Amino acid sequence: MELAGKSAVVTGASRGIGKAIAEALAAAGAQVALLARNECALHAVADGIEADGGRALVMPADVVDEGSVSAAFSSIHSAWDGVDILVNNAGVQGPIGPLHAADGEQWWKSVEVNLKGCFLCSQHALPYMIAQRGGKIINLSGGGAVSSRPFFSAYSASKAAIVRLTETLAAEVRDHRIDVNAIAPGAVKTEMLKERLAAGERVGRAEIEADRQLLENGGADPQRPAGLAVYLASARSDGLSGRLLSAVWDSWEDLDVDAVMASEAFTVRRLRVEEK
Repeated sequence: MELAGKSAVVTGASRGIGKAIAEALAAAGAQVALLARNECALHAVADGIEADGGRALVMPADVVDEGSVSAAFSSIHSAWDGVDILVNNAGVQGPIGPLHAADGEQWWKSVEVNLKGCFLCSQHALPYMIAQRGGKIINLSGGGAVSSRPFFSAYSASKAAIVRLTETLAAEVRDHRIDVNAIAPGAVKTEMLKERLAAGERVGRAEIEADRQLLENGGADPQRPAGLAVYLASARSDGLSGRLLSAVWDSWEDLDVDAVMASEAFTVRRLRVEEK
């Protein structure tokens, strides 16, 4: 198994994409620390992983609370003596509707969960990775990160910020042999769909049509982002860093890492008119 002997941390691991990623990492041989606020749900995920022969550590934590994150990583370090892989998956959709009508406190809280959570967990994982001269950080981006997504301003702004954080951090830690990448998971059918359906007309016509299609076709298979997470966590992707990959649309299984890193492929850049 390609991740045997590796220690991984997955935030937002109690359900949805985070759960699928945690299970896939465990199936590839990693021991996985499961972080989320819902302890009961985490135990259910851990039970499933252990029933399949994997190893999981339940770690209730709030990713926007620095004390909670610090305590979680201290416990993980005590149990496993380090962190090799961090998947920053925890996120919320936030207020849906026109920006001018959004509740300011809820808007900012969603940015905190999506962006500050990524920052805090990375900040606490990095000392271990730097000390051991290597590691993998995988951040979950999302809809609206690289194109406009009306009526989801908090979500799209925070996910775009995660992409830029990914590129910036990748450049910072390159000399420590730490790879930092982001995943666009695709339209996976998660609890966020229920929130959008409940919002009704506030999501806008384009989103209503997209959600209708998601209901009809079932959406992207969560095993696609989970598989991409395993790829980015493994030695197969060594040297690939500062990139945003689509789990659904990119042929990431057979990437030429050297060729990608010699270009600006899979990055977010300003495009001049004459380059079109």
